[in-house]
This record gives sequence, structure tokens and C-alpha cells, in this order.
Amino acid sequence: MDLVRLSRLLSSPRPMGLSVLQCLDPLRARWAGAREGPAWLRAVGPTGPTSAAFSSAPSQLPLCQGSQKNTHNRSSALSQPSPMANQEEEEEESFGTLSDKYSSRRMFRKSTAQLYNLRLREQSVKEDEENELDPKSWRGRRNTPYWYFFQCKHLIKEGKLAEALDLFERQMLKEERLQPLECNYTVLIGGCGRAGYLKKAFKLYNDMKKRDLEPSDATYTALFNVCAESPWKDSALQSALKLRQQLQARNFQLNLKTYHALLKMTAMCADLRMCFDVLKEMVHKGHAVTEETFSFLLMGCIQDKKTGFRYALQVWRQMLSLGLQPSRHIYNLLLGAARDCGLGDPDVASMLLLRPREEMVLLQPPEGRRRARRAARAGMIDGVSASLHVETLEKQLFLEPSQALERPQEPREASVSSEAQPEVETKVDPADTALASWGLEANLLTLGAVPPAVVSFGTVTTPADRLALMGGLEGFLGKMAEHGLRPDIKTLTLLAEVVEPGSPAESSLLTVLDSHQVEADVTFFNSLMRKKSKLGDLEGAKALLPVLAKRGIVPNLQTFCNLAIACHRPGDGLQLLADMKKSQMVPNTHIYSTLINAALKKLDYTYLISILKDMRQNRVPVNEVVIRQLEFAAQYPPTYDRYKGKNTYLEKIDGFRAYYKQWLKVMPAEETPHPWQKFRTKPKGDQDSVPEAAVDGGHGGR
Repeated sequence: MDLVRLSRLLSSPRPMGLSVLQCLDPLRARWAGAREGPAWLRAVGPTGPTSAAFSSAPSQLPLCQGSQKNTHNRSSALSQPSPMANQEEEEEESFGTLSDKYSSRRMFRKSTAQLYNLRLREQSVKEDEENELDPKSWRGRRNTPYWYFFQCKHLIKEGKLAEALDLFERQMLKEERLQPLECNYTVLIGGCGRAGYLKKAFKLYNDMKKRDLEPSDATYTALFNVCAESPWKDSALQSALKLRQQLQARNFQLNLKTYHALLKMTAMCADLRMCFDVLKEMVHKGHAVTEETFSFLLMGCIQDKKTGFRYALQVWRQMLSLGLQPSRHIYNLLLGAARDCGLGDPDVASMLLLRPREEMVLLQPPEGRRRARRAARAGMIDGVSASLHVETLEKQLFLEPSQALERPQEPREASVSSEAQPEVETKVDPADTALASWGLEANLLTLGAVPPAVVSFGTVTTPADRLALMGGLEGFLGKMAEHGLRPDIKTLTLLAEVVEPGSPAESSLLTVLDSHQVEADVTFFNSLMRKKSKLGDLEGAKALLPVLAKRGIVPNLQTFCNLAIACHRPGDGLQLLADMKKSQMVPNTHIYSTLINAALKKLDYTYLISILKDMRQNRVPVNEVVIRQLEFAAQYPPTYDRYKGKNTYLEKIDGFRAYYKQWLKVMPAEETPHPWQKFRTKPKGDQDSVPEAAVDGGHGGR
């Protein structure tokens, strides 16, 4: 009987191993015969009759009687979906996708110690920036916004604008977390205005508006002032005009101080015509015209280098006609106009400045003149009512030459007197005409009539000629004495720059200095040295050095730079450099540039190489001006032909070119500091460290 069973097992279409597995573990046998199994296992399923008979006869397999009952129960339970089956299906769907997360690499880079150090350095910089941005808890005593206002004001008065900005931004806002007031912003904007820090001032102004703080008149005055003091005039003018348009759109009424700041901005950044536009608006709003108003008009006159001196004299006369008392600052501005500006067209200047006052159109209506006289009699000189006819003054200032020739008919008496003196009117020596007013004791600063012999201006080209039209040195100082003013050191320094070189007036400046008890400074003597050096008088310039020592004044680098102007010979220039070494002073780039210019004018390449050697020895950085001078010296003349003939001046140019090429490789370059760099509190990671070329139109970059 055992053999029969064995033969049946062997002859069955189902493999024996599967039957054995089914007896041992029905669940595992089901997994082996399910759809997950191989194809040959699925093909031989329970379809044959033999397998059916075998599975339905429990007596034939006593070893797995209880197992088949359990298998039936488990098969009915497994027919329903179970959590394990769902998990298996999910694993099937995600099969093969884990490699993207764990083992996929898009690029391979070689790492070195230098790259690792750079990564660590960048990481440390980011951590430092994050630590700076994170506000630290304040452990000191609690202060008020008014305390910070007075502290910032005190620091700004001492010239410590960067410390004031750091105190406000770091300690007050980040550490103490106080809510600032309008006065805190205004005092800082005012400090930025005195320094010309345009970008920071408008940044504070925008922060002020974001905090819903209402700007005051002082805030707008400081903003216009920072535009006037900015080193980049074009961008400052655009910012000021934009701010003015915003105020006009809000119908904001400016006070007199704010109008004066706006007038100063137009004088420094724009031209005189825009100054008169602001002045007309100011008069229309009913503000009084004061002496300070005319000082800003004079600043606008100085910006016109061609005709500014004539404009300044006309503005001066209009101020005196209103009964206003000039200040020392006004006199200094007149000297600045005489030094920097020209007279313009002589015919127009003669008609406007030399004709009698009765022929001139009065710039003020009769009611305004009576009001001005009443104010002058009442002692109200500082605030005259603003009834000035600005349009008439503007027309006379910007009078065209064609209109100037259309002079009104002169009275008969004047024509008769002119016929009686034909030589005075027609034969005028051009060399003496500019000094005619000095010889005839006439002064264009006086409102009185000019002597009849002075009929026109001749050649007025030098500052000394323009000073002569104002009475010369004695006449100018006498006019100041009439108004109760005494010259200061700035006035005398300007006079030293405009007096005739080598004249008795120049020699009497030291006497005037002592008579008015004015303490001299090194700038005054530097002006005298510069005038003598420009004339080539090196010994006369050196003669002023004992005078400096006698007065206890120490020479500075500007003093030696003025002496270098007169060092045309190689011995003088090299001796100057030796004297500076004995004085323990290192020459700067300006001194070397002056000596290079003197050597370049004579094409002395031996002298030029000696200067470059000394410059290399002292390791003085080279700026753009020096490079431009040396590049010009290293060029051959356009008509120079070395094979055609011998040129004694250019025979050593090849040696200079060879030395200059090697010299450039070892010399350091001078890095021009940004004018706002010293006011920045956080150069690294701060918003102000953006290149200024993007803000200021490309000016002032390194």
C-alpha cells in the first residue's frame, strides 16, 4: 500500500516539493503558488483531477490534516485586502526611485585645502553678518530719544558724524529698540548736510517717512543743504528738484530758512537763472529779502566764470539800494568773484556800471522804495519787506550785447561836454583804462556817480584789474570800514591772491595784517609764496620762510609744493627734496607732480629720471595726473625722425622710456578714497557699501 501512495505522488502533475511545502506551511505554499510565483508554478495549478482528489482526501495525508483546515480558513481571510498587501503595492510603485535621493550626483568637483579655507571664511563672514543683524539685549540704563538727540548733536558739533550715526542706528534702534522722534532724524540729516553725505541723508528721510513721522521745516532745510554741499552736483540737483516737486504737490509752504537753503542749492548746483526763479517764488510768497538772500545770489554769480564779476557788482548795488547792511561774508564773496570770474562784454558792463544812476531803471516800484526807506529809518535793516522787482533785475543781469548797444539818448548837456573833451572819450589807453577808477579815486562799490572821465572799460583780464575797479586794496578796506567791518584772515588771504604781484600793495599786506590785529596762518603765507613762485622768483618765495618761523608758523606740504613751482633747474628741485628729508617730511604726489611738470617743460629727461628715482625710494603712490604727465613725456613728437637728424633734447628719450617701463612695474598706485567712506559705520555687509557709480552717475568712483 505504501508503494501505491508513493507512485501516486510521483505521477502527480503537481511537483512534490510544492505538496511538501503546503503540508509544512500552508501560507508559504500559497505564496509559492500565487501570481507572484514563477510561470511554471502558475501553469500547474489545482486544475487536474488528481490534485483535486488528493487535496480532498484527508485520510490520504494524515500528516497535514489540521493544516488543510487552517489553510482553508487563512485562504478565506487572505482573499480580503490587508494592510500588508497595500504596503507591498506601495513598495512596488516606489521601487527604483530611491537612487535619485541617495546615490545620484550631478557633478563632481575636486576639493583642495584652499577651497576648503575659502568656504570656511565665507561661512564665518555670513555668521558675523547674522550676528550683527541680530539685536543684542541692552543691559545698560534706559535712555530716552531726547537723550540720543543731544548726544548726536554733540558728536556732530565735534565733527564725529560716523559715531553719531552708529549711536543712532546700533544702540538706539537695535539694542535699546526705542521709537525715534522727528528730532533724532533731523539732527542727523543736518550733520549729513554739512558733510555733503547725500545718500545717507535721503535714506534717513525715507526711513523717517516709513515710521510715519512728519518732517519739519528744519528737515527740508537740511535736505536742500545736503544737495548744495554734495560733491556730485548733477545727482544732487535731480534729488533737490524731485523733493521740491513733492512739496509743491502737497502745497507745503516753505519758510525763509528753507528758501535760503533752496537758493543755496540752485547757486551751487545750477545757474543764476534758476536762482532768480526761486527768488521770484520767494518774493511771491511774501518773504522778506535779507542780506543772507543776496549772499546766496552772489554765490550764483561766482558760478559764471565768464561774466560773474559784473553780475556780482550789479547784485551788490541792488542790495545797497534797498538799504541792507553788507556783512564780512559778502565782501569775501566779492573778492572771490574778482579772483575767479571775468567782467564779460565790456560794452554791456560799461552801460550798466558806468552810466549815471538817474538813467538806470529803478528795480523797485515807488511804493516798495518808500516802504524800504521807512524800514531803514525805523532800523529794520535785517528784514526789509520783499517788494523787489525781480524781473527788472533779471533783465538787466542777462542783458544781451545787441540790447546794450541800444542806449537811450543822452541829455544835451552830456553831449556838449563830450564834444568838449574828445580825447578822453575816444583816446583811451587800454593798459590804463582798468586802473582809471583807481587813479581817479572811483569805486564801483559806491552808489555815487562815476567821474565823467571814465567812459568805458578797457582790458580787464587779471584779478588785480578787477580789484582796481573796486578801489584797490586801500579802497576795498576803506569801504569795509564805512560799514563798520574789520577784515579777518580769510579776507586778507583773498586779497593776497588778487593783488598785483610785486606791487606795493602786496608788500603792505603784512602791515595791514598787524594793524588790524589779525593772527596769520600758514594758508596766508602759502598764497604769497604761490604768487612769487609763479613769477619764477624762488628766492623771494624762500625769503618768506624766516617770516613764518618768526611768527611761530610751521610750514606744511602745501608750502613746499608752492616752492616746487619755481624749481625749474634740476639742482633746485633735488635740493628741495633733500631739505624735506632733513625736515623729516615725506614729499607727496602733488610735489612730485609739480617737479615733473617743470622738468617736462624743458624736456630734461635726466632730471625726470632723478625725480622718478626719488619717488621710487620714498614709495609714494602714483595718481592719474602723474601717469598722464609721464605718458606724454614718453611719446615721440609727431615730426621727430631719429634717422634724419640729431635732436639734442630728445637724444635721451629712449633711456627714459626704458626706465619708465620698469618703474611702472614696481610703483604702487594711489587709491582715491571715496568722500563718504569716512562716514560709513559698517563697510562690510552694509547697504551703503554699494558702488556709488550706480547712484551718482559714475562720478567719484575709485
